[in-house]
Amino acid sequence: MIDIPTPLLDALRHAQHIAVLTGAGISAESGVPTFRDAQTGLWSKFNPQELATREAFARNPKLVWEWYAFRREFIARAEPNAGHYALTELEKRAEKFTLVTQNIDGLHERVRQNVETLRSSVSPIIELHGNIFRTKCFREDTRVSDWLATDEIPPRCPRCGSYMRPDVVWFGEALPRRALDESFRAAESCDVFFSIGTSGVVEPAASLPFIALRNGAVVIEVNPEETPLSASATFCLRGVAGIVMPQILERTAEGN
Repeated sequence: MIDIPTPLLDALRHAQHIAVLTGAGISAESGVPTFRDAQTGLWSKFNPQELATREAFARNPKLVWEWYAFRREFIARAEPNAGHYALTELEKRAEKFTLVTQNIDGLHERVRQNVETLRSSVSPIIELHGNIFRTKCFREDTRVSDWLATDEIPPRCPRCGSYMRPDVVWFGEALPRRALDESFRAAESCDVFFSIGTSGVVEPAASLPFIALRNGAVVIEVNPEETPLSASATFCLRGVAGIVMPQILERTAEGN
């Protein structure tokens, strides 16, 4: 059992707005490799940072498209874990709940679709780095959900004829402005903030818990390793989300 301080449980029981930031750690529990660990088999000779850029796509769109297709197939076989389900249960109990993720695997959304009792009025998940299962036009930067099937790789945008690309944020690209603004607002207005399975070094997401701290929130870090946030967080729980979060929910419910 994880030692969960009573003041942490009290903060959760009385919270009016809970905000959560998740990173690669929670997906790793489902078998999704971290970005830099994703190179296996035929892809082991490639540096992922050299594939995930606009320049790489412009040079060799087929190569980049096929790498993401490989990653999509791998991620599609992964299943949400106990940490994902615990967060959805926490969302059901919270008066207001904001979930921000750095992950592109869509596992949080898959849990929501499996939970029938979740309120219909829940806020959309804020995907800071996009979603690997969505596609957009390389030229127009607009999402595309349907296109003419051909043998061409990548496929072409039905609107302008440009190549299509994964709807993810590549190196050198800005994060979606709306997603970023909503994340900052959540960090500023919440009274409890969870940082779960994130290294705390990738900006601007890494600044969110510190914004929450400056605005008086209780900040809880859930991570098996120490991070740059650890020294400042209100509470640090050493462990993976799939073990820690269900225990937090169980202990919180005991006080009701």
